[in-house]
This record gives sequence, C-alpha cells and structure tokens, in this order.
Amino acid sequence: MILPGQITGLVLAGGRGSRMGGVDKGLQPLAGRPLVAHALERLRAQQGGLIGTIAINANRQPDAYATFGVPVWPDTLPDQPGPLAGFLTGLTHCTTPWLLTVPCDSPRFPTDLAQRLAEALRDDAGDIAMPLAPDSDGQLRPQPVFCLMRAALREDLADFLAQGERKTRTWADHHRLALVPFDRPQDDPRAFFNANTPEDLRMLDNA
Repeated sequence: MILPGQITGLVLAGGRGSRMGGVDKGLQPLAGRPLVAHALERLRAQQGGLIGTIAINANRQPDAYATFGVPVWPDTLPDQPGPLAGFLTGLTHCTTPWLLTVPCDSPRFPTDLAQRLAEALRDDAGDIAMPLAPDSDGQLRPQPVFCLMRAALREDLADFLAQGERKTRTWADHHRLALVPFDRPQDDPRAFFNANTPEDLRMLDNA
C-alpha cells in the first residue's frame, strides 16, 4: 500500500520540443500561464494526499523554471534522450518510495491521477502503473509518459538506457505493469491530450 507523502510528483519538461519548433515547451503560454504551471497546479492539488515532494525535470532555462518554487532537476544523461531520461533523473533524485511522472504538455490531467494509479498497485501487486485513456476514435490507449513507478527501479532503468533502449512502454512491459482505465462517465475524455505542436496549443487555448 502506498501511504500519504510516499510519491514524488515530477513534471517532465526536459524535451527538445521538436514538433513545437524547438521552443522550450514547458514555458509556452496557455490561458495566460506557462504549460508547466498548469501541470504543477494539478500535482499540487494532490499534495497532502499521496504526493509529497514535487519537482520539475528541465534542461533549458533553469532560472525560469526555478521561479515556480520547486526543485529543478536536469537530465542525468546527455543529449536529452527522451522521457525515460526524465524518469531516471526523477528516480535518482527522489527520496520517496514512489515516483509519478507527468508531461508538461498535458495541462488537463486528472487531479485524482496519483490515487487511481496507486489503487492499482495496492498490496504490492505491481511495480508500475500507467493510465489507459480514450484516443480520438474512442479506443483506450496507454499513456506511458504518465507513470507511477517504484523508486527501486532506478538501477534497472539505468541498465535499460545504457543498452541504447529508449521506449517507455518497452521498459514498463519488463515489469509488473498495471494499466488503469480513465474512462468513467465523469472523466474528461481529453484529460490526457498533449500539445505537441503550435496548432495543438492553440486548440487547447480555444477550448
């Protein structure tokens, strides 16, 4: 069982932002605030429950990210090799038994995310949990960048990355993985929508 305060929440903002034109995606504005601020707000709504510490994984403009009042952890690996590098960074720095990662570009993720993922791992029944959410055709798809994982997986992930592997789901499938549907009638069907491009961001801004 995961107890209150035993999860570190980490916003992943360390990517290259290639499809966003190479900009620092977490600092792009949505409804008058940077994307990362929206993600932090939703993690903070879960503090006092299972989430204790909150941090940001960012590789550019550390001073800008520091203004949000949480620790800023750059990748421990060079060349920004993707989300798993952010996972490893979080696992390296966190002092809690569990780490929850969320991307900076999905500003509507559920404020009960930690609770529902943790419930799937109750009684030590798993190592990793990730959501299943409906895509544009209504099919439930894994959302692997939203990931609750045991901190004890750090060495395993380091070894996986050292072999040149980069796919989040491939790594997760090597462990006891719980896939958690987020398709209740009250769930926002666009909760896990991510803004990969300027057009996606404009669409969110106009929604």
